[in-house]
Amino acid sequence: YNTIKERGKAKKHNMSTGVVTSVPSDAPDDIAALRDIKKKQALREKYGIEDKMVLPFEPVPIIEIPGYGNLSAPLVCDELKIQSQNDKEKLAEAKEKVYLKGFYEGIMLVDGYKGQKVQDVKKPIQKMMVDRGDAMIYMEPEKQVMSRSADECVVALCDQWYLDYGDAEWKQQANEVLKSLETFCEETRRNFEATLAWLQEHACSRTYGLGTRLPWDEQWLIESLSDSTIYMAYYTVAHLLQGGVLNGQGASPLGIKPEQMTKEVWDFIFFKTSPFPKTDIPKERLQRLRREFEYWYPVDVRVSGKDLVPNHLSYYLYNHVALWPKDNGKWPQAVRANGHLLLNSEKMSKSTGNFLTLCQAIDKFSADGMRLALADAGDTVEDANFVETMADAGILRLYTWVEWVKEMIANQNNLRTGPADTFNDRVFASEMNAGILKTEQHYDRMMYKEALKSGFFEFQAAKDKYRELAIEGMHRDLVFQFIERQTLLLAPICPHLCEYTWGLLGKTSSLMKASWPVAGPVDEILIRSSQYLMETAHDLRLRLKAYMQPPKNKKVESKPPAKPSHCTIYVAKSYPPWQHSALSLLGKHYKSNNGALPDNKVIASELGALPELKKYMKRAMPFVAMIKVNLETKNGPRVLDLELEFDERAVVMENLVYLTNSLELEKIDVLFASEADEKVKEDCCPGKPFSVFRSEPGVCVTLVNPQPFNGQFSTKVDIRQGDSGDSIIRRLAKVNRLIKDLSRVKLMRYEDPVLGPRRVPVLGHEEQGKLPISNKSVFNINLEEKRVTVADNGLTVDIGDSLVYLIH
Repeated sequence: YNTIKERGKAKKHNMSTGVVTSVPSDAPDDIAALRDIKKKQALREKYGIEDKMVLPFEPVPIIEIPGYGNLSAPLVCDELKIQSQNDKEKLAEAKEKVYLKGFYEGIMLVDGYKGQKVQDVKKPIQKMMVDRGDAMIYMEPEKQVMSRSADECVVALCDQWYLDYGDAEWKQQANEVLKSLETFCEETRRNFEATLAWLQEHACSRTYGLGTRLPWDEQWLIESLSDSTIYMAYYTVAHLLQGGVLNGQGASPLGIKPEQMTKEVWDFIFFKTSPFPKTDIPKERLQRLRREFEYWYPVDVRVSGKDLVPNHLSYYLYNHVALWPKDNGKWPQAVRANGHLLLNSEKMSKSTGNFLTLCQAIDKFSADGMRLALADAGDTVEDANFVETMADAGILRLYTWVEWVKEMIANQNNLRTGPADTFNDRVFASEMNAGILKTEQHYDRMMYKEALKSGFFEFQAAKDKYRELAIEGMHRDLVFQFIERQTLLLAPICPHLCEYTWGLLGKTSSLMKASWPVAGPVDEILIRSSQYLMETAHDLRLRLKAYMQPPKNKKVESKPPAKPSHCTIYVAKSYPPWQHSALSLLGKHYKSNNGALPDNKVIASELGALPELKKYMKRAMPFVAMIKVNLETKNGPRVLDLELEFDERAVVMENLVYLTNSLELEKIDVLFASEADEKVKEDCCPGKPFSVFRSEPGVCVTLVNPQPFNGQFSTKVDIRQGDSGDSIIRRLAKVNRLIKDLSRVKLMRYEDPVLGPRRVPVLGHEEQGKLPISNKSVFNINLEEKRVTVADNGLTVDIGDSLVYLIH
């Protein structure tokens, strides 16, 4: 022989003949085996191999692989320093490097196929070998299959019936169905496309088990994946044939017997063009069956497991076009494939104890608690994850929601009435309308996790934000509008709890008879201005924290500054000139390139050519990078706008009380950046206000409450220049948390600021010897003398070092 075939340890002797062709030029296992036999005399002696049978031979080049040459296996084995056949991990790595590249990019060097790609000649060579009798086709399982009797299964090639899903015309029609099919997920569509591409003949019958007899050969049963692909057509008329009895034993309301339902009768029902059959069934009854079918078909959506896409669901498409090839109105409209269910991020298993039945879940979490957790488990073809801690948290959320509804119903007379026209009223109304639209879209697409997110979690978050921001109080109409809408949005997931909430609202009919909420107008700009407010509040809190924790100085031990009392917020009408130029350039490119921006090198070159940006180049490119990130992930093209779409200062001013209270400050001033120094002008831009905190000096005064049964008799507060009576009461409320309603607090001064505080108060006559201070009275201070006066009704009087407050 001119070549030899060596035996390697990698060969499986229980597969086929147990003999394979050796290719040491391109198979790492084979070159490792050849080298072992050449190097190890004992190994040769073990298998009775003589030296002349091995030592003179070297691998024969048969394939040229780009990057590896024509002897890829020896090259890769040398690179990975593979010493023998026992280096299994390195051999696996070597095969991974060589095999795919060799198959897809390798060029044949042998006569007859020289110059052709390996992947192109595989089938021709296979056919040539079979035709010459050098090889035969056999089949084996993809991996070991064991029967329930612990026997290893083999593939038995027997005569049976096949459906030729590889037929070109049929496959083309199935692809037409797929084009118009709603799959809800691109991965599902890609899986369908891949399946239709490779699907060929499929054995559609078997001789055992449950199933329908094959009509033309009744010794065979239709196997389960091929069966039931158009049985939903029967659903449309089942109630008229078996009277709603699931086992099929019910009497037909139309008086039709099973033996009357011949093939011709079914053709008349399912096919518009079929003539009326020869039958003793009255025509009007058959017409009614046809009308029912025409009314209900096609199938709007089929929901099934993702593992059925490569088989049963693809046959479902094929068989529909086989029955209705020219009537696309009968083709499936949508397929929703879902994954399997995990429990606490792991597969359910009785042996590990990670197992939960439907009844157990209901007993443990209630029906609605379980449904909430299932909806939250996931939407895509990825496996859904039922998390028990999430189910527990969901029950608490639902309980909190119901208790809040009860509280609102009990206290509805205390809620604000009149026009619902404040900034936060309008934002809340718009956010509710937006939530309804989003949730409806998610339900329509059966995205229940997303529907739960927008229709419950985000809906509740909008309510919580409204409650926090509405300093003047929540509006009654909006609160009850919210409760009703929330109940309707959550009803598909938690019907029992929502039915109960519906009853709390005084509704007499069932929630199930109520209409879906109709969304009103959505003001997107108003919603974005509210988001700006929340971001500004968050940014101010971070800046305040940084102000209170200045960087530590290793040389000098510095004390933290006193808590600030005032803040000045600067807002910008326009960007600083260098940022304005950068944004203008980016906006120009974005419009001219259909929503794309050029490479940073191009942008840097163009910015560098602008005279006004010469000294800002170190800051310009980081600014451009930030804009690019925001463009892709945050606000979209709006980040390129040179001005905000809303009045930034008006938004802050309308919510000044909220910002002042949340930061626990006395006063916030809002100014334009143009009124500040250069540093502020440089750091302030539209949508990103700049803040400066400061502590205003004051004079400490004692506030006394002489009323009986009062837990806090006296407290101290600072009075600052320009304070009003109202600001003193608000400052007092921050110290005395028992004060809930500021309108019930009355501020007073002593008629005699020297002797008044020394007199013992008279029970029931707490106002004796005292004069009221109006909310609009203005205080003036003298820091050097630690003296405080109040101007009221044209009079300016000294208040001493004490004031009195009463709570009515």
